Amino acid sequence: MFKPLAFLLLGAACTLTSCQQTPPSTATPTTPEAPVATPPAAPTQLSEADARAAVGKYIQTQPNAALFVVDSARVNDNEATWQVLVPRTDWAKRMPNAARFEVDKTTGAVSTGTVK
Repeated sequence: MFKPLAFLLLGAACTLTSCQQTPPSTATPTTPEAPVATPPAAPTQLSEADARAAVGKYIQTQPNAALFVVDSARVNDNEATWQVLVPRTDWAKRMPNAARFEVDKTTGAVSTGTVK
C-alpha cells in the first residue's frame, strides 16, 4: 500500500518541480561586453507599385501589348511574390478576363501563369 503511494508522490513532486520556471533576470551585467555586430541589411523587397511597374515594362515587350489594360491591374500579395492580374480588352466577355503575372519580391523577375 505504501509503495504505490510513494511512487505516486514522487512522480507528482517531479512533475511540479519541472513546471516551475525561474523568472528571467532583469539586471544588466556590470562587465562591459564587446559591441554587437549589426546583421547585414535584409534584401529590399519590391512594393506593390514596383510590381505594377515591372509588369507594365514586361507587357511593353510583348507583341500584343495593346490588348492589356495595365492601369486596371489588380495586385495580390502571395508572400514571396506579387500576383498581378491584368485585364485584356479582347477577353471582355469571358471569364477569366485577365492575364496573370508573378513578380518575385526580391529579384523583380516577371513570369506568366495561367489563371484558374
